[in-house]
Amino acid sequence: MMQIMSTFEHSVKLELAISALELAGIQKQHIFAVPLTNRKVDRRLLDNLHNSDGVTLFSTGAALATAFAVVGASIGFSLKWGPIYWGLISAGSGFLIGFFIDLFINKVLKKHKRLLKGKNPQVILIVERFAEFDFSPFLAHI
Repeated sequence: MMQIMSTFEHSVKLELAISALELAGIQKQHIFAVPLTNRKVDRRLLDNLHNSDGVTLFSTGAALATAFAVVGASIGFSLKWGPIYWGLISAGSGFLIGFFIDLFINKVLKKHKRLLKGKNPQVILIVERFAEFDFSPFLAHI
C-alpha cells in the first residue's frame, strides 16, 4: 500500500477529480481531503539575516539624510558651528524624519496582514494506492 499526496486550490475541478476517483473504483475511505488554513503574517519592523519580508524602514531615511546633509553643510558655512556639525545634525534629523515616515506608512496605513507570497494551496488530497489500481489515466491530465 502506498499513499499519494497532492495540494490543490479549492475549486470545482478538485471536487470533480475526487468523484472521478470514486467512479474509478477507489473507495471513499481511501480518499482523504484536508482543508488548510493559510496563515497571515505580521509585518516586521526590522529584518534579520534569516528572515526578510522586503519592507525596509531605512531607505527613505537614508535618502533624506543625504539630502538634508548636503543642505545642512551648505548652510553651515554661514553658521557658528560650521559645515561639519550642521551637516551631521541635518543628516541625523533627515534620517529620523524618513524613518518615522516609513514607520507611519507601514504601521498605520498598511496595517493589514499579508498572505504569504506565492500561490497558497488550500486542500491536501491523500489517496491510498493499492498495487492493482492504475493511476496512469489520471496522471495524463496533470
